[in-house]
Amino acid sequence: MTRSGTGRRLQLMVGRINLNAPLTGRTTDKTEQYTEDVVITRQKVYRRASGTHAVWQEFPAAAAKGGIPTDRLPQYVRLILGHSGSVHRGSEPVRVSAHLAPKDIESVDRTVGRNLHPASAIDTDVWIDKEGRIVRVRQDIHFASQPDIQNTLTLTDFKSVVPVSVPVAR
Repeated sequence: MTRSGTGRRLQLMVGRINLNAPLTGRTTDKTEQYTEDVVITRQKVYRRASGTHAVWQEFPAAAAKGGIPTDRLPQYVRLILGHSGSVHRGSEPVRVSAHLAPKDIESVDRTVGRNLHPASAIDTDVWIDKEGRIVRVRQDIHFASQPDIQNTLTLTDFKSVVPVSVPVAR
């Protein structure tokens, strides 16, 4: 989920994605203006209005990457810890947090870091459960001349890999 600095929800993405590999999956993205079905393959991202039989719009796979390096979360945690990250123990899940710059994130994922270039700083928190799985990521993205944005990624239902293929027009 992505929220503006005023707390207004900008985007909600719900679905299943494959992690710790090339980012693939199927989601539904909702904003105030539209609801889209999204299919993410290794090479392309396909989008179309939900509930329609419209032609799928095709984009490069990098279009699926926003501000969270979703397919490199373990490396993201190591980055946080390497940048004077704080470890907050005492509750489950454990939370790690740090203050980062877009350039820092580029070292984990070049595309995601570049997507964040307009930002002046990113305060990030990652929650890790007792099995060592990352179950939540939150970023407070700060800008010099715009309201802040908050990204939250919540991961649940750790199951087998979801098969993904190029969608067919119907």
